[in-house]
Amino acid sequence: MLKHCLLMSLLAAASLNARADLVVLQYHHVDDSTPPSTSTSVSLFRAQMDMVETMGLPVVPLKEGTVKALEGDDRKEVAITFDDAYDSVYETAAPLLEDHGFPYTVFVNTDAVGRTGYMTWEQLRTLSGRPGVTIANHSADHGHLVQRPDENAEDWNRRVDQSLDRASEALQNRLESDPTLFAYPYGEFDVQLQKKLRGRQWYGYGQQSGPIGPGSDSTRMPRFPMANAYGQLGSLKSKLKSLAFPTEANALPDSVIRSNPPALDLTLSDAWSPKRLTCFASGMGRIEISIEGQNRVNVEAPRPFDSRRFRYNCTYPAGNGHFFWLSQPWLDLSRPED
Repeated sequence: MLKHCLLMSLLAAASLNARADLVVLQYHHVDDSTPPSTSTSVSLFRAQMDMVETMGLPVVPLKEGTVKALEGDDRKEVAITFDDAYDSVYETAAPLLEDHGFPYTVFVNTDAVGRTGYMTWEQLRTLSGRPGVTIANHSADHGHLVQRPDENAEDWNRRVDQSLDRASEALQNRLESDPTLFAYPYGEFDVQLQKKLRGRQWYGYGQQSGPIGPGSDSTRMPRFPMANAYGQLGSLKSKLKSLAFPTEANALPDSVIRSNPPALDLTLSDAWSPKRLTCFASGMGRIEISIEGQNRVNVEAPRPFDSRRFRYNCTYPAGNGHFFWLSQPWLDLSRPED
């Protein structure tokens, strides 16, 4: 408890120039004709990369930036990631990133390699040989890895271990990949899945928004989704300037909900005014915050959600156009898988 309070006080009081929070951008397709929910248009992607360069933010390899951010180093950085290894990454995104000299990471679900719309092993091998390109694990089958309500522990362990390790073996046997980086399919995870990654000493990345900072958990790290609906330039600048919310991730609840809508309890820094905290719920816009005490708040949506995945996003002004940013992902296992 003392460590938690000290961390919050130190982070909230830190100079913005001394923050090393890592902003990770997450993409799927970079294409004008693929599904809108997972696509970034070519023109928007080009404009996003131009903005990163114009703002003078260092773009670093994902693992390097992650380690530095978790250690609380003193440099703010950006990392670029792609999930699923779609062929548009090879054909469209890679040349643009090479022009900028930006490193990036491709998370590969290995069973899909070579299928229509996905990169081939030869293309992945070509990318892996280029400076600054990292190939990493996105599971073998891109399955929903959280234990299903009707699945016993033995079956779940066998299913998940096979998917994680089969992909890791394929990537290491075929490519120069980093075996310690993993992106959760669909951004879905829970404490049991985190425990598996922790036992492997892997870094785990979700699809909830926010930067990575010294209070982040290495098995539930956030990334900013950059599909057309979320990556417009007006909001991108704020995301690139965002700061990790000063609370330890292990103080946050498991993502699997027990009631709908779920409640999120937060302890704020003593220096903060709870009235300046702003929270939003997926599909509901801004939601009310209940102040429980001098520095405690309760966040709860006004009605149940009807989707499998949703989030509470909370921000707090940090001055000079910067915001502390927290995203709590939720997962309703009573809803069908995609």
